[in-house]
Amino acid sequence: MPMRLNKEGDLKETIKSVGAAFIGVQSDKNRQRDFSKGKFSHFLIGGFIAVTLFVLSLVAVVALVSP
Repeated sequence: MPMRLNKEGDLKETIKSVGAAFIGVQSDKNRQRDFSKGKFSHFLIGGFIAVTLFVLSLVAVVALVSP
């Protein structure tokens, strides 16, 4: 049984939607589903986590490459 965020969507769907939107390949069907069933706070938190991980990974790569 998947971990539910709310009765309409689950954690896996939210992560997939945030990831697809983050790189700009979100389908119109999924975007409509997110706006009709998703909860803004879940997408906001997911987006914040995605941006934080992205920035930390860039910092790590620069730290490894630079002398």
